Formats: sequence, structure tokens, C-alpha cells
Amino acid sequence: MQITEKIFGTLSDGRDVKLYTISNDNMSFSCTDYGCTLTSIVLGKEKKTDVLLGFSTLDGWLNTKFCFGAIVGRFANRIGKASFDLNNKTYELDKNDGPNTLHGGFEGYDKMLWSSKIVKDKNTAGVTFTRLSPDGEQGFPGNLELSVTYLLDENNNLNCIYNAKCDQDTPINITNHAYFNLAGKGSIYNHLLKMNSSYRLDVNSKLIPNGNILDVSGTPFDFTQEKAIGQDIAKVGVGYDHCYVTEIYDPEKTQTAVPLSDDDLVEFCTVKSPETNHEMTVFTNMEGCQFYTGNFINGIIGKNGDHYKNHGAFCLETQAFPDSPNKDEFPSSILKAGQLMKAKTIYSFKIN
Repeated sequence: MQITEKIFGTLSDGRDVKLYTISNDNMSFSCTDYGCTLTSIVLGKEKKTDVLLGFSTLDGWLNTKFCFGAIVGRFANRIGKASFDLNNKTYELDKNDGPNTLHGGFEGYDKMLWSSKIVKDKNTAGVTFTRLSPDGEQGFPGNLELSVTYLLDENNNLNCIYNAKCDQDTPINITNHAYFNLAGKGSIYNHLLKMNSSYRLDVNSKLIPNGNILDVSGTPFDFTQEKAIGQDIAKVGVGYDHCYVTEIYDPEKTQTAVPLSDDDLVEFCTVKSPETNHEMTVFTNMEGCQFYTGNFINGIIGKNGDHYKNHGAFCLETQAFPDSPNKDEFPSSILKAGQLMKAKTIYSFKIN
């Protein structure tokens, strides 16, 4: 395992931004302390494929609103009406998605510089990023201590570990917003996807869940058997942007959406590119995963001057159910004061 570190750029206030690259014999990934962002995942030894969309320079990430490869929070996805009630108090949030809050609001974690430290042991290498989200940031209660670790092992597993602790009860939902294309370019229509998920959350026209959980059988949302992402995409509007239910969720049990142990993970899905034969499997201990097909990235100029188009990437954002602070029927996403959240997702690659 090899690790390199260099200066990626400088912010307007003079602070340097670092870029780390971690590699084994078959693949590498790069990440930066600006937004805890995964900037690349390169598969292969001789013929290399970068399977992440993004930018060639720091300026691209400074000037985008699309969170390419970045950490989003304090609450990823949407909170309806940009408010929630907790402990007999109403908290008002940013309305940055129509009347709703998306990915924490106007000042997202993707636009913040984090502290960073290289971590390495016998079998893994990577980087841990930390920051304190102060009480009232984005409108949320409590001083939240955050830790995000990206670790690569020799078996081509990229581990994403999200830990958090707060001095007050607070909603929390941390995820990575990587845009994947296992062919490295072009559309994702011919990518083959299989999900271990028979259910998705029903949403209104603003993509806010209404509390219902729908069976996907016989619908365009059904990926229980492997099929091309593009096969039914025209039947769901502009594309997929829906939260699927993982096997972590058990409707027969009272449960919390905040994982306090990362011992048990479930396999959520596998995606393959027929063009490169690269394959990615996603494991998680979260009960939801937002499947998004890059529906609004048309015209963005990305890495090496590539002009991105809608449906040129897919996101698999493991998370708590959207709007769960306002949905008593959903597992609670409230991290209790003093508790340690231990969320974990693994992107496991089979490389041609």
C-alpha cells in the first residue's frame, strides 16, 4: 500500500488544500480535505479507468453545487418544509431546495475544510478527516464531533466510515455523494444493476417521502433481478432519484436509523459495466440508499474537459430515510446526546 500527499490548491483565505492518493497493486483512490471529497477512483494496472466524475483542479469543486464525491450532512437528502420538532422545540433550516432543505442547506459540509490525518496498518491505508460542527450550524442543535475515514485494503475494498458524537440530541444523516461511471465515460444506460431491495420510499412531487413504503415488484423501480439502468429510466420521469430500503430495515422491530455498531453489514447492490467488465458491490449498515442517476449534470465541464451529460453517472448514497425527523413511522434519525454513531459503507471492486 502506498500513500502520497500534495497540495491541491489554496483557498481565498490562504489555507492550503491537501490531496491524498492511496494505492494497492490493482487500484487507487484520491481524496481531499476540502469537503472530505473522493476525487478519483482509478481501477486497473495497465489500462486504467477513473470511475468517478469530478474535476481536474480544486477550482471545479469550489464552484460546483453538485457535491461530486463529497460528504453531505448534517442531514443528507431532504427535510420537508425545512424544519423539524425535537424536544419541544422547532428548528428552522435553510430552504435551499424549494420549500425544503437538501443536504444540510446553503453551507454544506462539501464546502468546508476538514482536518486530516493519514492512517495505515498492516492491511489498510487511508485518511481520517475530522471537524466540529458547532451548535446552530445549518440550524441544527448541538456541537457535533465528526469523523470520516476512507480506507483501502488489498482486496480492492474502499471502506467509508462515518463516526459522530454530539452534546445534544440532533438529527444526523451522513453520506458520500460520489458519482460513479464504471466505464469511465458516456451514459450509464447499459450498466447492469441488481439490488437486494424489494421496497422503496414513496415520495411527493418535491421528492419528500409521504411515509409509505412501496413494493417495487413489476414496476420500473424493480432491480431485484439484474437489468440495465437505462431499460426503464424513461418511465420514471427525468431519472431515478429514490430511496431504496436495504435489508438492515426490519418493519417488525422498533429501531433507530442511527447505527451504533458497524459489525453487521448487508450487501445492497452490485453494478457492472459491460464495456470495461468492472464491477462494484455496495455493503452498508444503513437502512436506506438513495439511487440517483445524475439527472441534472448536463453541460458541466468535468475532468480533462469532458462535457458531462444527464445520466452520465449514478450515485448510491447510503443513508437514513429522508425526512425521518418529521416521520414518526420511519426509524428515528436522532443521535442521542453522548452516543457514538458508527455508520459504514464499503464499495468493493472487481477489476477487469
